[in-house]
Amino acid sequence: MQLIKYSFNLVQFSLLSVLLAIKPLAAEEISDRSKLLSTSARDLLTQPEVTKGLPACSQKIVQNLKQADPTSVTGVEVKQTDKGLELILKTVAGSQRLVPLILPEGKNLVIDILDATLAFEIRNGVEKLNPAEGIKKITVNKVDDNSIRLTITGEKQAPSAEVLPGSNLILSVNPQGTTAQQTPDEEIEIIATGEGETDNYNVPDATTATKTDTPIRDVPGNIQVIPQEIIRDQGAIRIDEAVRNVSGVNFSQNSGGRDSLFNVRGFDANEYKHGFLEDFFSKRTETEIANIESIEILKGPASVLFGQAQPSGTVSIVTKKPLKQPYLDVSFTAGSYEFIRPSFDISSPLNKDGSLAYRLNFAYEDAASFRDTVETERVFVAPVIRWSISDRTTLTLEGEYLSDKRPIDRGIVAIGDEPADVPASRFLGDASRKNIFDEYRGYLFLDHQFNDNLGLKSGVRITSSREFYNSLEPDTLLEDNRTLLLSGGPGGQYYETYTWQNDLTSKFETGAIDHTLLFGLELYRKTGIYYDNSLETAENSIDIFNPVYEFTSNLESDPAFDGGTTIAKGFGIYLQDQIAFTNNFKMVLGGRFDTYESKDRTPNDPESDADTEADAFSPRIGIVYQPIKPISLYANYSESFFPQTGRITGGGAAKPEIGEQYEVGVKGDLWDNRISSTLAFYDITKSNVITDDPNNPDPDFSLQVGEQKSRGVELDVKGNILPGWDMIASYAYTDAKISKDNSFPVDNRLNNVPFNTVSLWTNYEFQQNALKGLEIGAGLFFVDDRSGDLDNSFTVPGYTRVDAAIAYATDNLRLAVNLKNLFDVQYFDGSQSTTSITPGEPFTVQGTLSVNW
Repeated sequence: MQLIKYSFNLVQFSLLSVLLAIKPLAAEEISDRSKLLSTSARDLLTQPEVTKGLPACSQKIVQNLKQADPTSVTGVEVKQTDKGLELILKTVAGSQRLVPLILPEGKNLVIDILDATLAFEIRNGVEKLNPAEGIKKITVNKVDDNSIRLTITGEKQAPSAEVLPGSNLILSVNPQGTTAQQTPDEEIEIIATGEGETDNYNVPDATTATKTDTPIRDVPGNIQVIPQEIIRDQGAIRIDEAVRNVSGVNFSQNSGGRDSLFNVRGFDANEYKHGFLEDFFSKRTETEIANIESIEILKGPASVLFGQAQPSGTVSIVTKKPLKQPYLDVSFTAGSYEFIRPSFDISSPLNKDGSLAYRLNFAYEDAASFRDTVETERVFVAPVIRWSISDRTTLTLEGEYLSDKRPIDRGIVAIGDEPADVPASRFLGDASRKNIFDEYRGYLFLDHQFNDNLGLKSGVRITSSREFYNSLEPDTLLEDNRTLLLSGGPGGQYYETYTWQNDLTSKFETGAIDHTLLFGLELYRKTGIYYDNSLETAENSIDIFNPVYEFTSNLESDPAFDGGTTIAKGFGIYLQDQIAFTNNFKMVLGGRFDTYESKDRTPNDPESDADTEADAFSPRIGIVYQPIKPISLYANYSESFFPQTGRITGGGAAKPEIGEQYEVGVKGDLWDNRISSTLAFYDITKSNVITDDPNNPDPDFSLQVGEQKSRGVELDVKGNILPGWDMIASYAYTDAKISKDNSFPVDNRLNNVPFNTVSLWTNYEFQQNALKGLEIGAGLFFVDDRSGDLDNSFTVPGYTRVDAAIAYATDNLRLAVNLKNLFDVQYFDGSQSTTSITPGEPFTVQGTLSVNW
């Protein structure tokens, strides 16, 4: 660490400064900003009238700047202060100091920074909304290859900015437009640490919890973000490899290999993309990760914004958007079990001013498996076009196509109270029979800002999904505990969804209280057709200890599985107010009313027909209090509803399940905001659970008297420990059990919910010398034992898995090797039933080569 002293005149710096000492230019010399920006800082500094009279120390640094490459801005950090805020533009250690030109324009303070560019992780620009009282917005965008522009928008007038000492560019921003005075030529100390800083793992903002751009510290709830950097470092190729980093999120089951399903806080998770529900109508197979920018996870009930949902939480997918500058990334991944996966990500503007831009993500996957004779193949294409019609209006068209081929794989079976002692590779069925999935998605989004305080976001989604199958899979394990009867047959399913969402956001004041009001409408219709016109009876069998993969075809007509249709539609209207009583005391108050109805029809089995009608009001209230700047204390109460289908004793439609949650927690932004943490305590009750009617001999009739509870503690920590050293860690204790039921004993554990889970991943990138660009990473994932079913008839054992990674990156190339399940531990991810327990992957090696321009 070295101390360097500079002298400078702050008044002169407010116009143009170079390394905290420069002579002011005449007004006519800087009136044409576009002309100034066309000249790089090093060229500007060759002008004698600019550099004349600089102190000797500054002359030396100016000479260094003339010979340097543009400085890369790696991050933008905002801190609230008594005057307004402190804005930090971070750079890598050893970079030349940023050169700002600061001028007011209307209500904006525009700061052009010469000889600077944005680092890859923020290449699409940065936007901060309402960062402090009196300041509406901060944006940082790339102007050209040698300059960036920082714009600070005031509510009533242009703010002012004062440069503070620091190894990064630090601005003290005053929303009142008056700059604090400092004695000219006052000596200050600048500390050159020789360290670079990044915040790749620590994401400060999210939209899932409020549908507005709100700092996580101001959200009265537990929300965690998995950015693309974590996905990349861990070599994740499935979404379950990413969400395991978050406390209270656990793998549940995969529907026979179709799709990874999770539970959050003990209940089934709800998955969304762009705010649209991803249920069995719209999603039939594994979510593709190629176009994912980040994953936001909100814990607890979220029906206030999203409608029908379990009281668990939401797993929200944020996809990649078009970039303002040309970009191309080509990757190739190969690994164990004949795994290959080429992919590319390309983006570019389509016209001169960049108002029209596109992005295209593509991935192809072909692999065998650690599961005997199992092979898979996937193709994914996702184009996006964005048209910035004006400064206030944007139109975005996005599409996705996914093709997937794989057999139904139910895993292995249980013998007694534990999984059978067979190899994890043992496939119990006919792997030559493939499920074929085709999914299509189309999105159209219109974002329009009527003025600085009123904006509309309107989105339409249309999906189409098809599944053709011909499976032979586990049915019943005989009493000899080795002969497994198999059943299955051909069939298909087809689903369509149409959804329209609208969010109107208004910002206003009532006296000294600030409001962000959200008014929303959602309308949707879903249809499904399925057919199973034949069934293979349980005459085929397999010896689970000595399998012979030879089967006969014995198709028989089965009218009960001849087919049927499902039609569902609904409407939701919601209102939310984010209230800021003071800078450190905030409230979120909201409610949503939903109507839902569905009709299930099976022509050959009319007794199975069912109609569902449900109306529900879902409230939420939450408060945040920040006693000191780094600490946020919060509490919330929220509800959820989820429609149910069934034949209820006494007649009438089944009522929706209702979830209620009470939660308190504390959030901390520590170590100069490099580390963020959340500690949460919650209590959830789900009522109106359908159970058997013990007094009715007809097993098809049910009562809605069931109740389930989940209580727990969660801790999440992530961020940048030291320059180049990132980490993410979590711990969760979850006590989820049956509290009322006619079918299962009270206090039985909910299935697939471990009492304890721990995760830790850390990644270090060498910053200097010959090792610069080398990265090493390692992670540990512990999952406690779980009940395999609601009857608690068998237990899925706990496990500890260790992963590791090593990578080397240059400006345009990255080579990574990921070692998954390093110690080859045999474990199980989860369970669907006694004949469907999902084994985890053994030791796997995966290598990825990426080249980008």
